[in-house]
Amino acid sequence: MNGINHLVLAGHDLGAMRRTYEAMGFKISPRGQHPFGTGNTIIQLHGNYLELLAVTVPEAIVEHRPGVFSFSAFNRDYLSRHEGFSMVVLDSRNAGADRKNWVARGLPQYEAFEFSRPAKLASGEDVTIGFSLAFTSNPAAPWLGLFACQHYNASFYQQPENQKHSNGAQTVSEVWVSGEGALGLKDYFEIVTGAHGTHPGDGRVVFSTATGDIVLSSAEAFRAAFGHPPFNMQDGPHLAGYTIAIRDFGALRDIAGMRIGERLVVEPSSTFGTCLAFTEQR
Repeated sequence: MNGINHLVLAGHDLGAMRRTYEAMGFKISPRGQHPFGTGNTIIQLHGNYLELLAVTVPEAIVEHRPGVFSFSAFNRDYLSRHEGFSMVVLDSRNAGADRKNWVARGLPQYEAFEFSRPAKLASGEDVTIGFSLAFTSNPAAPWLGLFACQHYNASFYQQPENQKHSNGAQTVSEVWVSGEGALGLKDYFEIVTGAHGTHPGDGRVVFSTATGDIVLSSAEAFRAAFGHPPFNMQDGPHLAGYTIAIRDFGALRDIAGMRIGERLVVEPSSTFGTCLAFTEQR
């Protein structure tokens, strides 16, 4: 089973995203720079993480080619439409095996992709981190980015000093996919996650993974959970929102938002095109 490894949250201004998430009580890691034109900031959680991303060197963007999926071109093109939650990344122990399995199950075939880059530990020590990625796509959801990531230095993303958030954030507990046709992606997500989707009977299909739930939802079910419709309905089925589990709501007293059932939904004007909610960890 492939769980949630991290979320790619794309925006035009990485500095503004860093300031906003820091003001919400997240501990922000130093900026990173990819060799293919995008820059990022990581927010380390327990078992998964957030990646704040922007196009920082446009001339270095790598274009799509036949049989080659470009992470940087996808995010550039996504940002030409709007900011938001551009990609969900699944955890992989063997990206090559995932790629072969996906192709065997009828998903589009893309070349394997590997790269490494310099990074810095919380202690200040310089390290090199590396990745092997398996990309896929679904023509029914062209703006829903998805790939599997095999880390060669996974401990870098689980540094205790970088997981101490003043808002008590623990982990990504939910990823929500909504928009017209979202429920029709059940078979696709069963292939890519290796999990079985369950039907609670309220306009949702839920895939429970080792590192959080992936929820396919109708627009009505999404509104019931977040108090707002999905932002980017023009994208068709898309990554519309996510939930962070925290220790308790007391640490969020300075965050503007509204309670919707078990969630505290952050004021959406400040979340860069996606709905963000907090919930107390069970």
